[in-house]
Parts: sequence; C-alpha cells; structure tokens
Amino acid sequence: MIKVITLSQKKEWDFYVKNAFVYDFYHTWHYHALDKSGIGILLVYEEGGDYIAFPCLKRKIPDSSFFDLGSVYGYVGPIANKENQYLSEVLINNFKKAFSNFLETGKIVSVFSRLHPFFDQDRLVSGFNKVYKNGRTVALDLTLPIDFQRKKYSSDTYRSVKRSWKKGFFIRESKELGDIDVFIEMYAENMQRIESTDYYLFNRQYFLDLINSTEFDCRLLLVCVNNEIMCGTIVTFTHGIIQGHLIATKSSYLRESPAKFLVDEISLLGRNEGMKYMHLGGGLGLKEDSLFKWKSSFSDLFLDYRSLRHIVNHSVYDLLVKQQGIDKDANVDFFPLYRAVVEVLA
Repeated sequence: MIKVITLSQKKEWDFYVKNAFVYDFYHTWHYHALDKSGIGILLVYEEGGDYIAFPCLKRKIPDSSFFDLGSVYGYVGPIANKENQYLSEVLINNFKKAFSNFLETGKIVSVFSRLHPFFDQDRLVSGFNKVYKNGRTVALDLTLPIDFQRKKYSSDTYRSVKRSWKKGFFIRESKELGDIDVFIEMYAENMQRIESTDYYLFNRQYFLDLINSTEFDCRLLLVCVNNEIMCGTIVTFTHGIIQGHLIATKSSYLRESPAKFLVDEISLLGRNEGMKYMHLGGGLGLKEDSLFKWKSSFSDLFLDYRSLRHIVNHSVYDLLVKQQGIDKDANVDFFPLYRAVVEVLA
C-alpha cells in the first residue's frame, strides 16, 4: 500500500528524503512547498525495512472529477533508501503494483515526472507507458584537475574567462535583500529578452524562500566589477552535485560574458568543498539550441535527460485531449497533451 505524505507532514517527508541513498534538493519538502501549480505529495512504499519514495505534484484537471500527477521544475523521479542495484525485485514489483493501484483508485489520469540525469532510476520506472528521451544536459566533472577542465573549454570561452581575470571580475555570495532584488530584476529582464513562457517566471517570495532555505544549501552568487553587479546565479550544493538553478546577466554587460567567468569560479568553489559535478542543464525547452551550445563550450560530459510520461486511463486521457480541440497525434512535445492548450498552444 502506498503511504501518502502531504506538505502538512514535513517531519515525515524530511525523514524519507534525508535517509535516501541519494537525493537532490528537488526532492525536498521545502522545494515542493514553493511550487503552487499543484499540491505537493510524497508517495512512499515500504517493505522489509526498505522503501521507495516518489515526490509529485497532484493537480486537479479543470472541469472534470479527475486528477493528474506532475513534476516540480527540475529533476526529480523516485528515490530509495538503498542503491538501485541492491533493491530486491520483490520490493520494486510490489511498489509498481501499489503505485498503479493508487493511481487507478485515486482517479489519476496521467503521471509526468522529470527524471534525474545523475540517478539510476530505470528499474523504478520501467514497465510504465513510456520513459521519454527529452535530450541531453551538460555537466562538468569536478574530480578532474582544473587545468584539465579548462582544456575542454572552447577557445572563445577560455579567452573570455581570461579577459575577466584581467578586468578584475570577482564573485561574492549574498543573502542581502538589495542584492536579491537586483538578481530578480536581472532574471526578469533576461526572461523577457528571450521571450520565455510564464513557466520560467517566479514571484519575489519564491526567490526569497529559495535563497534563505534552511533545508538545503542554496546560494546566490554574484559577479561584480568595481562593486557593481554584472551577473548572478542561484545554485545548490547537494550530495556532491552543484545544480545551476537560475542564472541572469544585466543586458549592459552581455558583451563582457561574465557568466562564463561565473561558471569557472563556481567549479573552483565546488572543488574546494568536495563536490563531484557541476550540472549546467540543457537548452531552452530541452533543445540543442544556442543555450545548449553555450553550456557545451565548457564540457564534453553529456547526460541523457528523460521523463516518465505514463497514461493511466487512456479513454479519459483521449477524451480530455479531444475536449481541448487537440489532435492526439499532433506533433507537440508536451505531456499531458490536454494541458498543452493552456501551457503551450495558447
């Protein structure tokens, strides 16, 4: 039987996440509490002292009596108290049966979860409708010497980093409200410049709660010259992985490319703190676009990024798609498709 832990049960949520063999800040109670697009729940299956825990967002499907399970922004998927290879087949099969029963009895039409590129989650999600290959992400291997890492930079990227050294760029960490507001303004300006969807926009409280979290190590790092902020990023440090969560550059400094200097500096910081990887993520909309090309100018370490896209009730799913006036065979990379009108096609 699946145990459903809600946001009102922080202590229990923390227990299962913090005692997992591996997890990221995306799995935590705090990060799910920040997301207002659904109701955060942690689905837990326990047997013989072992467990599998699956954080999700439960969402009501408008104008229906049904629900679906979605994913927070980032990389999630199921986690467990043991390394994947040491989980018994009995446990995994019983988890899948209990999970399927929970979905069917709970009137869940579909499940979407962004899987974690660094975690081996195959055994936990195989057997469901579809594990979809979204594309690739880029990471830096911080176990390599810094000189070896820099040899992997493109010539343009390394020249830019060296120019930043000569011009006296430096980074500093801050939790000051004034600095946070400057970053928020930069980020909003960047999203407007690239004509981003609302999905990538967040209110001020989101930034404040994220940066000041006591549940995971989250930092606002700023690139400055002559004490003026040029660029900044919000990064997290969890289980040996640095996640580049959000990044922004003032338009007036775009030609200076301070973000390249920032990536190089964070890689040094990570090495000093014993981190193993710095994850830069993928391109916009997971395409190998100009953003992906920019990130790949730092490293040739690419990770497969996948998502679980599971249809529980095919007849209701097809009806919901039809009600939205969408051809179920349309060439639209969005799941669940019945939400595409609101979130993509509008």
